[in-house]
Amino acid sequence: MEQEFHKIKRLPPYVFAEVNEMKARARAAEEDIIDLGMGNPDMPPPSHIIDKLVETVQNPRAHRYSNSRGIPGLRRALSAYYERRFNVAIDPEREAIVTLGSKEGLANLAQAITSPGDIILAPNPSYPIHQFGFIIAGGAVRHIHAAPGPEFMEGLERAVVYSVPKPTALVLNYPSNPTAEVADLDFYEEVVAFCRQHEIYILSDLAYSEIYFDDTPPPSVLQVPGARDITVEFTSCSKTYAMPGWRVGFAVGNERLIGALARVKSYLDYGAFTPIQVAATAALNGPQDCVEDMRRVYRERRDALIDGLNRAGWPITVPSATMFAWARIPEPFDAMGSLQFSKLLLSEAKVAVAPGVGFGELGEGYVRIALSENTQRIRQATRNIRRFLARADEFVPDHANGLRVVKR
Repeated sequence: MEQEFHKIKRLPPYVFAEVNEMKARARAAEEDIIDLGMGNPDMPPPSHIIDKLVETVQNPRAHRYSNSRGIPGLRRALSAYYERRFNVAIDPEREAIVTLGSKEGLANLAQAITSPGDIILAPNPSYPIHQFGFIIAGGAVRHIHAAPGPEFMEGLERAVVYSVPKPTALVLNYPSNPTAEVADLDFYEEVVAFCRQHEIYILSDLAYSEIYFDDTPPPSVLQVPGARDITVEFTSCSKTYAMPGWRVGFAVGNERLIGALARVKSYLDYGAFTPIQVAATAALNGPQDCVEDMRRVYRERRDALIDGLNRAGWPITVPSATMFAWARIPEPFDAMGSLQFSKLLLSEAKVAVAPGVGFGELGEGYVRIALSENTQRIRQATRNIRRFLARADEFVPDHANGLRVVKR
């Protein structure tokens, strides 16, 4: 029996899948592909975190069902992190919850607060879950230009005036995936004042809070007085401690929103594996010099990428945070679009990047480059790109045949 499923119909084909399939075929043919496409940390977690996991997994009682809201010790550690990092007091019992990564937390909160036809404001370009979590839940998404500043605020004004029904929630993501832009407290103050006035919830994704390269660490929107009345913020161990596969993240903030998320999760899961939660507690409570070490590695990789692309004739904006660079497609290839350019870069330079259109229509014309290989490999990637760009006049888009590229 063939049947169309309503929620699946609302999800477009995953743009990144085309590049991933092409990458898999190339590797199967034993080609040396340098993967700068996925934001997948390649460094191991710090040893003291792994040691705590190994120690805890030896306890026979640690293999039972865990706590859907997260073990108390981890929620207390999360509260302590917010206190020392942002000077924000969080009640670990009522204002904090452990999630199976920030992605799961956002998706389940979307299920909790979204009714069919509700309008959610999401940045564009943005990480796909920021909009599709709500689309899956039956909502409608109105896009706001992702860059923090006057254009963002003008977009909020227009959304309130022209949206029926009135928007329910606004998604924020700074430092941004994919654009690497950072917001300051002045911007957050404007957004909080606006959303309080119009009774719009704020859902902040702060997953890259600890990967920054300037002297001033990125702030939390919860530092703004009154933000807690309307805000939930998501963080994660994935990038901070190189623990992406462990799937442990957090949500803190407004008690009512945290309670709604907790109720949905109580029906769906029993929480992350207890030894993982204990190890995450060790990560938050333990020495933090490992985080600075990771920042140093990412900074070195960023500098190698920027220097190499400049030498290749592809100057791009220097990211001040995240493990990504957001790069406009080189002018000779601009007409191809980001997906076709990404596929061409993979086939000709053996470098995988993420096409910008996969992050929303306003991402078209850009690619996201991840700092997910070591410095030597990144330098090799920029050398490959330099040789490829030197041959730019050989390639033209074949508009008649879609994505195929022909050589002159």
